[in-house]
Amino acid sequence: MPKGRRTKKVEARRKREFTYRGLTLPDLQKLSLEEFAKVVGARARRSIRRGFNVETNHFYERMRTTPADKVVRTHCRDALVLPEHVARRVAIHTGKEFKEVEVRPEMVGHYFGEFALTRRFEKHSGPGVGATRSSKFMPLK
Repeated sequence: MPKGRRTKKVEARRKREFTYRGLTLPDLQKLSLEEFAKVVGARARRSIRRGFNVETNHFYERMRTTPADKVVRTHCRDALVLPEHVARRVAIHTGKEFKEVEVRPEMVGHYFGEFALTRRFEKHSGPGVGATRSSKFMPLK
């Protein structure tokens, strides 16, 4: 394949506009919450249909009233990312600290807790003295 054709394909792939189940971001932002519920998956649709709890409603209200350049801190990991939250910055609590996240269009329909992991990978070094049978016969310094 000629080099020029490959770069055109890559550019075309990068320039593709974001769509969520066939709807662009401006289309999603025009939808009401009930109409948005029909578009998202079953778990998110159930959350919307049952109604949000007091803490989540308070968080959504703060997101609407806070200026776009400010970071909104929250403990609500079970709050849905709505289309109106795109391009906002949110600090999500992990149980130990707040992890700052910029909301991108690809996050719509997911929960905020998915983007601030609560567990981290712990890499262990080799076994200590006495941990293996062969270490029993090692000379001590």
